[in-house]
Amino acid sequence: MTGTAGRDGNVDPAELAKFDRLAARWWDPLGPQRPLHVLNPVRLGYIREHIDLVGADLLDVGCGGGLLSEALAAAGAQVTALDLAPEALDVARLHLLESGLSVDYRRQSVEALAIERPASFDAVTCMEMLEHVPDPGAVIAACAALLRPGGRLFLSTVNRTAKAFLLAIVGAEYLAGLLPRGTHSYERFIRPSELAAWLRSAGLVVEDVTGVGYDPLRQRAALGASTAVNYLVRAHRPT
Repeated sequence: MTGTAGRDGNVDPAELAKFDRLAARWWDPLGPQRPLHVLNPVRLGYIREHIDLVGADLLDVGCGGGLLSEALAAAGAQVTALDLAPEALDVARLHLLESGLSVDYRRQSVEALAIERPASFDAVTCMEMLEHVPDPGAVIAACAALLRPGGRLFLSTVNRTAKAFLLAIVGAEYLAGLLPRGTHSYERFIRPSELAAWLRSAGLVVEDVTGVGYDPLRQRAALGASTAVNYLVRAHRPT
């Protein structure tokens, strides 16, 4: 588990500090990351539908404490995982001692890894990260460069709609307390059309845009038709 921090400018120190503060309770299913614990099986299921994970070389960008990274490794993938939040990575590495899984955690930017290891991965995942960086398009371009021909990119983010503002910020952060206040900034939410344009600019072909529904009362999540709040996107690098 090696690597160095990226030296580009596509990082918001306040965002890193925010996620480092959550690190100690990242793996607590009833803690501040509870929504991620609920969403994780849905995200994993969506990925498994579209790529054979057994033996696949897979990169998880913005891995945080490693929820998705470990799930992908448990499904048989060879996982490299990146984040720039040091305390979150420490928690991710420590959790491997409990799970017995193998993940190559690196404190490194995706842009730096794209220079170091272009066209190295069968699939790249980047979940709930794009809305936290200054330049999402640069992240997508780096993810595209890291894919082998035919490889797939899986993304998830939050749509910039009035409904997303009411549910993801007012409801989840201020009324229900499902997320710490300040987790999201509305101006950084991303419309599917904007995401699709970045993917095309990076030379990728968009395959699918699917909504993700989250029921905070029943603590359930499922794929759905509406992309008004949370949504997943799948794209591939042409052969």
